[in-house]
Formats: sequence, structure tokens, C-alpha cells
Amino acid sequence: MAAGNREPGEAPATDPGTGRPQDELGELWRDAAGRAIAYRQGITGRRVSPEPAALTQLLEQLGGPVPEHPDDPARVMGQLDRYGSPATMATSGGRFFGFVIGSSLPSTVAAGWLASAWDQNTGLLAAAPATTLIEQIALGWLLDVLDLPRESGGAFVTGCQMANFTALAAARHALLARMGWDVEARGLFGAPEIPVIVGEDAHSTIFKALAMLGLGRDRVLRVPMDDEGRLRSDALPEVGGPAIVCIQHGNVNSGCFDPAAPVIEWARRRDAWVHVDGAFGLWARAAPSRAHLAQGAEGADSWATDAHKWLNVPYDCGVAIVRDRSALRGAMGTEAAYLQESPMREPMHFTPELSRRARGVEVWAALKTLGRSGVAELVERCCRHAARFAGSLRASGFEVLNEVVLNQVLVSFGDDDTTRRVIDWLQAEGTCFCSGTRWGGRAAMRISVSSWATTGADVEASLAAMRQAHAAVAGAAGRCGETAAL
Repeated sequence: MAAGNREPGEAPATDPGTGRPQDELGELWRDAAGRAIAYRQGITGRRVSPEPAALTQLLEQLGGPVPEHPDDPARVMGQLDRYGSPATMATSGGRFFGFVIGSSLPSTVAAGWLASAWDQNTGLLAAAPATTLIEQIALGWLLDVLDLPRESGGAFVTGCQMANFTALAAARHALLARMGWDVEARGLFGAPEIPVIVGEDAHSTIFKALAMLGLGRDRVLRVPMDDEGRLRSDALPEVGGPAIVCIQHGNVNSGCFDPAAPVIEWARRRDAWVHVDGAFGLWARAAPSRAHLAQGAEGADSWATDAHKWLNVPYDCGVAIVRDRSALRGAMGTEAAYLQESPMREPMHFTPELSRRARGVEVWAALKTLGRSGVAELVERCCRHAARFAGSLRASGFEVLNEVVLNQVLVSFGDDDTTRRVIDWLQAEGTCFCSGTRWGGRAAMRISVSSWATTGADVEASLAAMRQAHAAVAGAAGRCGETAAL
């Protein structure tokens, strides 16, 4: 029976909320698209953080007991927009600099809408032929743009947390197999130990991945770092037998890079596996002016990165890449009698999930619309904005705590209390959003520039707000001092 046709006398499929034929749902979707477009077009003119009253309204209007009866989808969409949109953080605008969150490119949002309408469960070619093949193309393009071994296997996952988990699962599989142990069949009870070596400032997702893999958070061997947070390759410990070494490309605070070449050389002599946690820093390899920072990373065994950071696809999208495809498949492969497999790449054998959305479609759209030069320009432009932030804040008398090599800037506005109060004032005022951290034992404001939407005007407006924040905090402290003196 042709799509859209019905048997004689058969009632049309109806929407459960309205009882109307699904043929009329184009109106609902056009309304949703219009609301989404209006939201994005208005993002530049609104404050970055939501007003506290918007959060209160959301809870009051969208909460309460679970509905007993169906509701009109158009009415539901109107409520979601009316109370949800004002309560969002404007991460898709140009003045959000917290947590290394990128905006979503317009083409990737559109591709995501279409992929959602397709509603393909991208775990198996037989169930999702189009998105499975698009994912395969996108993975090949990623390897090319990042200049990583083209024979590598890969997996699209939720984010770098799961990308680290997936890659380290492949490492665990490969190293224990070398010692005659099938960890997927026998588990870790009685298995040979695998030493795990990390930098002192490794990201928290590494430790969570190790915990989930049964390799433990606390049994790692920590290598000292230098003042910028780079692992000191001259301080690597001596280990016996196969080991895992995790290095970081793009320290979440300073943006620095662990030295890949000497670590990999050390690892090769000891039959060790090198994993690169490159959530955002790995994208330096796509930009000619920054590629030297990640030089040598191509010699590693596995890599993890996020597409929802510097590639600016919608949340969520991480990528795990493993040089030895068989190790990745060995760790993630699945079997069931009902699964109809093909000789081609089946995504379910490379990811932790069987059922999952078609993340590769948005990655394909980003790479297709940007091209190699567009990806490079996006990375380089963000780095120029970061340098502008650092130079201007330094010229204003504030202390930049890191060597700004990429898109991360750490700033102190004086003592820890003053810095924290400046951050609080800035977040509440709403011109821009920056998060706080600690670096070198001091409180710092962290500026992360990773959005295609950030313009020079956004940078200047944010700089003005930062100076205003400091002036307001310093003025308030002065008035408090005068009151205390009286």
C-alpha cells in the first residue's frame, strides 16, 4: 500500500491529543518551526541568563499533577514556548562563555529537525539505512578534518563522557586480550591488573569513565603537571606490563595541551595504550594556525571529542575514535537473533547504545556547510576573540592567569572574594555569562569562546560588562568599608 493511502473504509490515523487526522499536523509543525525561528532571531537582543521570575513561572505553569486527559498539541506547544523559552540560558547566542558550550549552526538545527521527523533508530542498517550511511560518511569526514588515522573505527555518542568511556572500553578490551583475558566474557574478577596513568589535572570525565569500567578512580597513577596544567612527560612512572595513558588536549581551564609525542614514544616502549581526551582541543588540528598545539596526537590509539562544542552541532553529540576498529567492536559488539545484520558497518557494534538518535546527520550537515576551510575559520575566529578578551582585561589592570593558546581565558579580579563577586554580578546582570573555577589555588573567572555566533561586538559588550561588574563590586566594598569605619 502506497504511503499515505488507506484501505477502503479505513479511518485516517489521528493525533492522540486532538483526534484530528495526522494530515493536518503540518500546521502544528509549522507553528513549532515559527516559534523556534523567532526564539533564535531574538537571542541577540535578550539577556543571557534568564530572569529568576521566568523559572518560577515555568514551575508554576508547566508543573503540577500529571494530566489526566489529552490536550491540544497546539496549546501544549504554546505553553512550552511561553514559559519554557524565557527560562532558557541563551547558549545559542554570542555572549555565552561558560562551560565550553558552543551554539548550534543554523544548518545543523535544520538537519536535526529533519532527522527527528525521519525518526530513525540508528543502530542497525536494516532499521535505519539512510542515517546509518550518513553517519558512516560523517565519520570519514571527521577523520579527514581532524587528520587522524583513516582506518580508525568510530562511534557517535552523547558527549565526551561517553566518548571517553567507549574509547577506554576498547583499550581495556585490547590490553586484556593481549594477556589472554576476555573481559567481555569473564569480567574483571581475577583479571590481570591494568595500570592507568593520568595527568594531575585530568578531566573529571576520565575518572568517571574509569569508575564505570571497573578500573577505579583512585588507583590511577597521577603525573605532575607544569604551571599551565600540562602533564610532565619527564615524570611518567615506570610500570610493568600493558598500561593505559590518558593525555588531555585542551585543558578545561587553561586550554593547554599535554605533550603527545614524548608520551606516545614512552608508551610504545612499554606496550601501553595512549588515549587523548580532546573534548574541544582536538579541533585545533582542523585549524592551520593552531594545529601545532595537537601535533603528534595522530600517533595515539584512541581519541574522544565533542561535536557539540567547536563543531557547533546541537546537543548532544560526542565522538569516540579508535585506531584499532576490532578493539572497538570487541568492546561494544552485541548479538541477538532478531537483529538483521549486513556486511556493512553496523553502528550498534561500535557504541554503548543499541537504540539512539541519528547524531551523524547533524555532523554531516555541519561539515557539508562549513567545509574544511569553514571549520578552520570557526576555530581560529574563536581563538582571536579569546586573545582579545585576554589583552583587553590585562590592559584594564586585571590578571590573566593562563597562557592563552586556544579559546580559554582565566581572569582574576583581585582576591578570591572579589573575583567570585564579580562573577556573581556578571551572571545576574545578564549581558554575558562566564563561569567560575579555581586555578593555581586561586578563584578565577573562566571565559570559554566556542560559538560561531560570537562577534566582535559581543566581545566588546561583554568586556564593558566585566569592567562594570568590577567597578560595582569594588564600589560596594568601598561603601562597606566606610560604614565599618563609622
